[in-house]
Amino acid sequence: MKVVVIGIGVANKKYLHSGIDMYSARIKHYTNFEIKMLHDVKKTGDQRDLMKKEAEAFRKALEPGDHVILCDENGASPTSTQLASKLEKFQVNSVKRLVFIIGGAFGFDPDFKSEANELFSLSKLTFSHQMIRLFLVEQIYRAFTIIQNEKYHNE
Repeated sequence: MKVVVIGIGVANKKYLHSGIDMYSARIKHYTNFEIKMLHDVKKTGDQRDLMKKEAEAFRKALEPGDHVILCDENGASPTSTQLASKLEKFQVNSVKRLVFIIGGAFGFDPDFKSEANELFSLSKLTFSHQMIRLFLVEQIYRAFTIIQNEKYHNE
C-alpha cells in the first residue's frame, strides 16, 4: 500500500520541514510513502471560487481507485490506536493508494467533500494547514508503530 499526503502550498517554517522530513523518513520503513504539496491557487475570486480551484488541483493529483480521506474538522476523530487499526485493514484489503488530503485555509469545496471516501479530524481545535501536515505525518508514523507493536506509542 502506498500512503500519500497531499496539501496546498508550501510549509514556510524550518521546524515544520524538519519534523515532516523526519516522520516521512520513518514511515518509509513501513510502507511506500509520499508527501505532495500542490502550488497555492491564485486568489482571483471569492472564497467559494478559491475552494473550487483547490478541488480541481486535488482531483488532478488523484488516481483511479484511490481511497481518499479528507482532513476536515467535521470528520471522525479516531484515537491513534483506532487509526492504526484502520490502516491495517486498508493493508489487508489491498488498498493500493491511501490518500490523505489537507485543504487550504478555507477548507474543502462541498462537492469535492462529497466525493471523498471519508472525513478525518485530527482535533476539534483549529490549526494552520501547515501545522496539520506535521501532525498528520506523525500520526501516520505512530499508527505504523502500533501495528508493529513497537514502543513509540504509550497507552
